[in-house]
Amino acid sequence: MPPASQPLRKLGFLTIGLFDEADPRAGHETTLRIIELGEQLGFDSAWVRHRHLQYGISSPVAVLAAASQRTRRIELGTAVIPLGWENPLRLAEDLATVDLLSGGRLNPGVSVGPPARYDQVKDALYPDTADAEDFGYERVRRLLSFVRGEPATATAATEGFEVFSPRVQPHSAGLAERMWYGGASLRSARWAGEQGINFLTSSVIKAEEPQADASGTGTGTAAQPDAAAEPDGGAAAATARFAALQQAQIRAFRAHHPAGDRARVSQGLVVIPTDSATPEQRARYEEFARKRLPRTATPQGPGRLLFAPDLVGGSGEIAEALHAHAGFREVDEVAFALPFTFEHADYVQILTDIATRLGPALGWRPAAS
Repeated sequence: MPPASQPLRKLGFLTIGLFDEADPRAGHETTLRIIELGEQLGFDSAWVRHRHLQYGISSPVAVLAAASQRTRRIELGTAVIPLGWENPLRLAEDLATVDLLSGGRLNPGVSVGPPARYDQVKDALYPDTADAEDFGYERVRRLLSFVRGEPATATAATEGFEVFSPRVQPHSAGLAERMWYGGASLRSARWAGEQGINFLTSSVIKAEEPQADASGTGTGTAAQPDAAAEPDGGAAAATARFAALQQAQIRAFRAHHPAGDRARVSQGLVVIPTDSATPEQRARYEEFARKRLPRTATPQGPGRLLFAPDLVGGSGEIAEALHAHAGFREVDEVAFALPFTFEHADYVQILTDIATRLGPALGWRPAAS
């Protein structure tokens, strides 16, 4: 936790926006209502996640365009848009348009890498260039250059009555400062810092041994798990290991960022306060976390992804756990992730408890209406 003089500054939440295939409008409408509720409760930001070829939000920018017209104050973010599915120039146009419509409240978060299940979707997504596409950092650099207003073509032009701009239009001044990179590795954290953008870190990171930083700041030993993190199969040990690795990534990001310790980082753990939950809700939440706990014990899959245990309990209990979390102590803004499969009433209860109980326990104050 930041020192008492620096309480949690920004409190946000993340939702996936699930829907029924037979009635997709209802799910999208529910997502918009959740964002409206977040603004009413004083949250600083609401974030949406993508789900391509699934039953969740596939067009987060379009959803946030709608949300921008139903809210006035709350910031709107994407966590994250995988650029493997996007054309950076076209995405830059959409982002700038929504940012202008929102009055400068958009916070686009992006990531790189091949699209999920690429072998199954590549013929539909890139029928002529599937084997030539570059899904690395260059895709982010292109997007950043367009958002910053750098030229997309060599010169301006006029053809008859039509005037052509050399840069992406519309241009939204200030949007570039609100761009985020969602990273899960030390390499990504360093790269994001070098680009001078903001850094999103979530409940999923890569299990990798921190190395001494080339800049001389030394992120290695500071991030090693302490004795409490020795593998014992428990949630406490898993949390300590995850937190130490996340701390290393945050420190590496800031060590390479022009703003240093002032560089913005947002953390996104899954927290489920139960203060006002019914006994039935509480039992369901605890069962949800119990079923997901085994995946936190060891790295998962070829990418060696490490998952943070979900935090379920009273707000005081969760606040105590966060105070002890090495990753959380590095940040002063968060976007807590809502569980994917809960009901609307559950989200209302969870968000209300976060805003009225957990947030204040972390030193946060709700934004003015």
